[in-house]
Amino acid sequence: MAFSLTLVAASAVAGVAVLFWLASLRLRDASIADIAWGLIFVVVAWVCFADGFGEDPMLLAAILTTVWGVRLAAHIGRRNLGHGEDRRYAAMRARRPVHFWIWSLFGVFLLQGLLALVVSLPLQSLGESEAVSIGWASWLGVAVFVTGLLFEAVADAQLDAFKRRPDSGDQVMDTGLWRYSRHPNYFGDSVVWWGLWLVAVGSGAVWWTAVGPALMTFLLLRVSGVAMLESDITGRRPGYADYVRRTSAFVPRPPSR
Repeated sequence: MAFSLTLVAASAVAGVAVLFWLASLRLRDASIADIAWGLIFVVVAWVCFADGFGEDPMLLAAILTTVWGVRLAAHIGRRNLGHGEDRRYAAMRARRPVHFWIWSLFGVFLLQGLLALVVSLPLQSLGESEAVSIGWASWLGVAVFVTGLLFEAVADAQLDAFKRRPDSGDQVMDTGLWRYSRHPNYFGDSVVWWGLWLVAVGSGAVWWTAVGPALMTFLLLRVSGVAMLESDITGRRPGYADYVRRTSAFVPRPPSR
């Protein structure tokens, strides 16, 4: 895989990251980085389409990435904007009260952009391939992508409906998809990127770009997803410990007795 397209994508990602960082300074809300996350991938996808060969496989991948990224950004925006800074970012700010403004540029926004560059390696590889037709494995990837997207969107909608209930304060969401996984939205997110990898590899991307969806899955499980959210949730929701005992953390399966 050539370096030129990655360099162009990195420049675009850095530009987006800096713009959102400047907005975060104005709003005093670093959690808008969560909104930027999905949109960064949209930018990378269309940079790969414009700077690459611009054939049908890359167009398909760019459209799919846009559907996922815009939906995610809109969902997080509706959920977070107007409600103050997310507690995770507020805790980071509290640990660095003087220099958080500059630390957040490198420790939040540019770091996020770097991770997005690695995750999006399948798109970059596909953009540099000379494939002009969509392979059968790519269509399989579309099916996997749609499955993950539906899983993620339905789980988000179910959780939003639960949070709107007046009695949901310290209760545990354990119905719908949340009966089978403690984080079905994150599971869907992971499936989306394995689907995009299949789309890319099925039409000419190199196989080792699987490091991209593998990193996304690792982040969702061990870094910013499951591990971070569950670090203190038991204290806030008394029934969560029992929920953990009977419910899979990630991959959906019937609850244990």
